[in-house]
Amino acid sequence: MKRVFLAIALLAMGCVVWQGCVNARGDEGGTGETEGDKPVRNKFDWQPLAYDSTKQYIYLSFDDGPQHGTLACYELCRRERIKASFFMVGLHSAMKSDGPKIVTTVRESYPDFLLANHSYSHARGRYRDFYLHPGSAELDFLKAQDSMHVPYRIARLPGNNAWAETGAIKASWLTRPIARLLDSAGYYVIGWDVEWHFNKRARPVQTPGQLAAEVDSAFANNRTHTPRHLVILTHDRMFQHPSDADSLAKFIGILKQNPRYVFETLDHYPGVRGRK
Repeated sequence: MKRVFLAIALLAMGCVVWQGCVNARGDEGGTGETEGDKPVRNKFDWQPLAYDSTKQYIYLSFDDGPQHGTLACYELCRRERIKASFFMVGLHSAMKSDGPKIVTTVRESYPDFLLANHSYSHARGRYRDFYLHPGSAELDFLKAQDSMHVPYRIARLPGNNAWAETGAIKASWLTRPIARLLDSAGYYVIGWDVEWHFNKRARPVQTPGQLAAEVDSAFANNRTHTPRHLVILTHDRMFQHPSDADSLAKFIGILKQNPRYVFETLDHYPGVRGRK
């Protein structure tokens, strides 16, 4: 009888020890991970977008920041709750006292806003010479990528409308060599379909209504690089004055009235993926 009681006691002790081990692991067959051990998803782990076939997608983009007007554009789009892409210039960031802070603000606002590469020097205004030396131009883009910590390999050429994506190049003879180099380096080169022009004083030329009509017409007549997707080019400095910022707000308001229009960032343009 004593042996039976001894056996039962040993069995009970074994169960207690086993349960303690289970609790230490978290649960039966668990990994031992606690809530704090679980990996946190990086916001720049790119996620694909499921397009709605009943919608038309608008990619509003601002070039040449950081400069006067960049924060006005950023704050306005944030208030309007629309997505936008900012193609920024490395040298502009370095020369502006609050440039790095503006770049960081835009970059860390993803996925609502996208920071993209618009070169380091913006060719210093000498576009022909810049593009006639494609090797140096490529290094210029790489420098911008590193200096501003641009999250994805999405670029726009300074002063020229060109497209490049996995071997498909649409560019002039002058810009085709750099477009090919960037494409080979894993970049997507993004052009535009509709441009909001500015005058010599950097003030908008078209009225909000005129530009909205251009957008409607481009969609209606299939005058976009990709059907149902339209890229708008504007420049930050166009909206540094309150009256011009108001024009941007009115333009956005007109587009938002169309239930088919959806604002997106350019990392979700068809064929583009979030390459780092």
